[in-house]
Amino acid sequence: MFDGANRRVVSLWFPRLASDRALRRHPVSGPFVLTLKEDNTNHIHCLNAAAEKQGLYRGMALSDARAFCPDLQSRMADLMTDRRFLIGLRRWATRYCPWVGLEGDDGLVMDITGSAHLSGGEAEMLGDLRQQFSHAGLTAQIGLGDTRGAAWALAHHGEGVAQPGQAMAALAPLPVAALRLDDETVTALQRLGLRSIGQLADTARAPLARRFGSGLLMRLDQAAGLQPEQISPLRDPPHYGVRISLPEPIGLEADVMAATTRLLERLCDKLAAQETGVRVLNLTLRRVDQQGQHVELRLARPMRDPARILPLFSRGIAEVDAGYGIDQLRLEATQVEALPTQQTSHSDDTSPGQLDDLITRIGTRIGLENIRRFLPADSHIPERSFLIAPAAYSSPESFPSDPRARPLIMFPPESIRATGPQPPQQFRWRRMPLTTLRATGPERIAPEWWLDDQNWRSGMRDYWRVETRQGRRLWLFYTPQEPGWFVQGEFP
Repeated sequence: MFDGANRRVVSLWFPRLASDRALRRHPVSGPFVLTLKEDNTNHIHCLNAAAEKQGLYRGMALSDARAFCPDLQSRMADLMTDRRFLIGLRRWATRYCPWVGLEGDDGLVMDITGSAHLSGGEAEMLGDLRQQFSHAGLTAQIGLGDTRGAAWALAHHGEGVAQPGQAMAALAPLPVAALRLDDETVTALQRLGLRSIGQLADTARAPLARRFGSGLLMRLDQAAGLQPEQISPLRDPPHYGVRISLPEPIGLEADVMAATTRLLERLCDKLAAQETGVRVLNLTLRRVDQQGQHVELRLARPMRDPARILPLFSRGIAEVDAGYGIDQLRLEATQVEALPTQQTSHSDDTSPGQLDDLITRIGTRIGLENIRRFLPADSHIPERSFLIAPAAYSSPESFPSDPRARPLIMFPPESIRATGPQPPQQFRWRRMPLTTLRATGPERIAPEWWLDDQNWRSGMRDYWRVETRQGRRLWLFYTPQEPGWFVQGEFP
């Protein structure tokens, strides 16, 4: 071996990972495929054994597959869920050894050096893996060798075990594609008559290096153990959950709040270490009768300050039914966001935290999504000069100063009976007879021609501020292209 150590590597390949995962939750009988849409055509992404027996294959158009197999059942593939499922398998596989990494989109690689004896030996470990995957409804092919390349080759082309120091003996009859080469290189080697790894290993290296470059020999040496190849275990994401078990049940609100304080301090220390803030908290209170009470807190901003978060729990904890008492509390941050440390200044007298706390308090009653705020928009059209966004998911922004007054209340244009380009002396609006006392204007506003807005198809508008003898201060406009008068707003 290149480093003098006898490494042992297991490669796990799940050739039907996506379809097996989908059929675990919603099993079907008969041919089944998962499809992906590419170039406006659904293609087969993954299929079960029954579909393969019908002659279907990956990449085949779904319409062609249905012509061969009329009873074919299909669903859309979910790549993100497949990825999360594979990561979950990786986490599960750490029960056998700590060094477990991902191998593409449908495989795992495990460095079991020094850990196989914990399962009773290599054979017992592989037997247990096959049994566990079979019970889980997963199709798995397993390869074991001294190197990552040898294990991968055995898992994908033959499923077997290479004894220590005998990697090349086990790989010799396998096709050259088992060296993880691209299709072009494999085709070129086959044209030269080099179809197996054994034939490739017996060929002079210098002509191969000149013809195919160093990549081909590197893969061969990695499989034989002449070049090192690292196995990088996937790092587990940080877990933001803390728990406390109490020697005696508690039921008073003050006691629950005190225990929650201790949990919050521990949780916020974890958040600070990762420079993250919590968005959604879930407090689980386990009663002595094993029933669980849940309190969810959704925050308007990522936070990690226990003193600010604790009062926001008071309403939810007050509504908890403690029964005969609570003997365990668990606090988990179910949604976190990045919250890097920021430099504070003594001259900064703004306190956005108080507004966020207020939004959170109101949000616990009516829902955070129902609290909105106005934001400026880049448009000179009055009704498009602002946006309405959820306050919890946006930052406050100041509106640019505008010397032209805008009404406090705006509504869709309401037609009034009047003629001429000058504001009418008398008119009726909402069944109220009004008399113009003073009019200021006009302010001409042209439509945004690059947007197709049917409300502005009448063309330019001449806006007037009209004060009436009855006290109403209205915002009227006149359309020169299609003569007409409208009321669109009211000033305070």
